Amino acid sequence: MLFKFLISSDVKSSEITPERIYHNRREFIQAGVGFGAVAALGFNIPQAGAETTALKNIIRDGIYDTEEKMTSLRVVSSYNNFYEFGTEKDDPFRNAHSLRPRPWTVKVDGHVENPGNYDLDDLISPHALQERIYRMRCVEAWSMVIPWVGIPLAEIINKLGPTSKAKYIRFETLYDKKQMPGQYRRVIPWPYVEGLRMDEAMNPLTLMAVGLYGETLPNQNGAPLRLVVPWKYGFKGIKSIVRISFVERMPRNSWKIIAPREYGFYANVNPDVDHLRWTQASERRIGEFRRRKTLMFNGYAEEVAHLYSGMNLKKNF
Repeated sequence: MLFKFLISSDVKSSEITPERIYHNRREFIQAGVGFGAVAALGFNIPQAGAETTALKNIIRDGIYDTEEKMTSLRVVSSYNNFYEFGTEKDDPFRNAHSLRPRPWTVKVDGHVENPGNYDLDDLISPHALQERIYRMRCVEAWSMVIPWVGIPLAEIINKLGPTSKAKYIRFETLYDKKQMPGQYRRVIPWPYVEGLRMDEAMNPLTLMAVGLYGETLPNQNGAPLRLVVPWKYGFKGIKSIVRISFVERMPRNSWKIIAPREYGFYANVNPDVDHLRWTQASERRIGEFRRRKTLMFNGYAEEVAHLYSGMNLKKNF
């Protein structure tokens, strides 16, 4: 999954995707997707069994702008990967009603000056959320453009105060079979784990998201807290985070444990490094039939290439 930040722009009502968007996965691929939901901040996201709370008066943030059209809200909320609720693309939409995103506590531990169990609102204040909205391009085998609501991860890290021993940051997803029935199946060694190098985590592009389309995150999209790393593939975007650990050694992230020859720790978008079973030189945008060229670091080379200076990006994939 790849991401690109955009600012909100004025959108004609005729560009808003109709309510009757298809839910079938094949039909999603065929559906037209351009619209401007940010102009309609008050409308409800199709969320799996949980209430939505509008994030009002969001100031539009255009630091990383792009003119690409946003993907249909219904596609974004109904076609995604979240194995904790099933392995099919529509399983999260159908099954995530069992997740209880409030109250929500995040454990912070490791090499950090301010460890503890944090309520989500203490970790990310509602005031901070009312100041930022980002549109981002997202790509796995398909691609989307999504307007996320959140804050840079660096702001949270600065508040927590990691020590000089913290070289990496490790994230962990909720492990609760009653809330996440997909965890009854051992398709992944639960709980799901991801990690970043500290300089990656501190990059201003790295986002902790709590909403999309001007609303709180739907359960199926990773409520109430998820990671967004715009120059990396989608499995780095860990969802429903309950633990943040500051560690000295590289974490063993879930997909590298499962298939180390196919999924590396870094997951940087590199069109020159193919997956063992498919090319990564091109991507398919939802709503388009023709594939498009995949850009190095998802087009963010200017912002992040320096993080990997001197590294062999085919070995460190």
